[in-house]
Amino acid sequence: MSDGERVVPPASAPAHGGRVPTDPPVVEATGIVKRFGPTVALNGAGITIRPGETHALVGRNGAGKSTLVSVLTGLQAPDEGTVVYRGSPAPRLTDRDAWRRRVACVYQKSTIIPTLTVAENLFLNRHDHGRGRLISWQGVRRRAGELLSTWSVEVSPQTLAGDLSVEQRQFVEIARALSFGARFIILDEPTAQLDGAAINRLFDRIRDLQRQGVTFLFISHHLQEVYEICDMVTVFRDARHILTAPVADLPRTELVAAMTGEAAGDRQQERASTLDSTAPAALRVKAISGDTYSDVTFQVGAGEIVGLAGATGSGRTEIAETVIGLRAPGTGDVEIAGTRPRRGSVPAALAAGAGFVPQDRHHQGFVPDMSIADNVTLSVPGRLGRNGLLSRSRRDRIAEGMIENLEIKTPGPDQPVSALSGGNQQKVVMARALADDPRLLVLINPTAGVDVRSKEFLLGKVEETAGAGTGVLIASDELDDLRMCDRVLVMFQGRVTTEITRGWHDHDLVAAMEGVDLNA
Repeated sequence: MSDGERVVPPASAPAHGGRVPTDPPVVEATGIVKRFGPTVALNGAGITIRPGETHALVGRNGAGKSTLVSVLTGLQAPDEGTVVYRGSPAPRLTDRDAWRRRVACVYQKSTIIPTLTVAENLFLNRHDHGRGRLISWQGVRRRAGELLSTWSVEVSPQTLAGDLSVEQRQFVEIARALSFGARFIILDEPTAQLDGAAINRLFDRIRDLQRQGVTFLFISHHLQEVYEICDMVTVFRDARHILTAPVADLPRTELVAAMTGEAAGDRQQERASTLDSTAPAALRVKAISGDTYSDVTFQVGAGEIVGLAGATGSGRTEIAETVIGLRAPGTGDVEIAGTRPRRGSVPAALAAGAGFVPQDRHHQGFVPDMSIADNVTLSVPGRLGRNGLLSRSRRDRIAEGMIENLEIKTPGPDQPVSALSGGNQQKVVMARALADDPRLLVLINPTAGVDVRSKEFLLGKVEETAGAGTGVLIASDELDDLRMCDRVLVMFQGRVTTEITRGWHDHDLVAAMEGVDLNA
């Protein structure tokens, strides 16, 4: 599906059973362009949201959703384009009170201060004052009680915010936004940390507030929620607006196709399998459960590449971190190349034969002020000398071999990693993971933040490593990272829900990751 196909302007598609809206849009963003250096985060994008509707904004990672939210809430000024609220231009960025009267965002990460009470959070810096300009706490609690009662939030004003559940904190944040006068609320991944019962209660509250004239922009990775709660849906892809349509009129196959840019049936080129079925498994995971995942069982054969896919909050990253020892499972077992390493121990997992590329190279992958040589050999001190004495020549010999193997662009092994480009920094992290010839290679978002050429090189190195008999586990939601996989295990809400073998196409994989039943 190309840009411009199946575009239905929101104004022509009434929400709520065909009621034709006559009021001006709550917000209308047109021709929004936003650049961050050479990166174009929004490219002529826009959205129109009508009063009283719940409007979904969906798209893959990097589509521009978060940047649009920052523009709609006045945190960023667009480089080009206009934002209009109820027929009037958006306020100046410095006029925060004016923005609060128009729009509020309830983020996935709560902005409630846990050490303050509910009342103090609701009226922070807006306290009632009595005689002598002293705060009237009785007045603050009374106003908080009235506000919570008005919007049917069943929480005591005197409760410490840190004692609230995730669901209760969200309701308090919505009530706080409404107290400023805003009747347009952006919900950013509101169900990511909620169980099924809490999600149902949230949706009931959204419907109640809609009936009271509140408008919502609903951002979610879970497309089945879009069909359950939303009236309209807008799709962004590659920083552009692709489609806006009534949810009831949009087949799920078309929604997924708009997100991926690929129609059903477009197949990816298959990779020749290097699985050695006669060799012991590189990884066995048996019935492990933790805070964010439950009863997960799978294995990775020698020479096999297995992907763990899923949206944010699905549990894919936590599973990979459990395998490598960054987390300890509550129950179940992890076996690496025939050995059960100590739970929650990265050194034990490495000693069992694992190599690891973490999710965030800057905070977990390397020590920036140390040299390439020291970073590459951090995990193999036993190869550098005996009795605690390290040989610089051995270190440099290993490092020079890895620099050549990974084609790291550097004048020499003593250069600090901080002086390298992002792609070369990631190659250093990969080099360290491969330095001890692992039996299992665990990768989390291995190509995040690198240029196209570095991405192709790194993924080619992964294929080469698997071809030599190493089992590979890739946890990622980036489709390019998963294309080489022999199998992809799709996780949804903490469980493996689907297994997709080689020959998959974007359309089906994304649908499974988003929890969408295309046959529904």
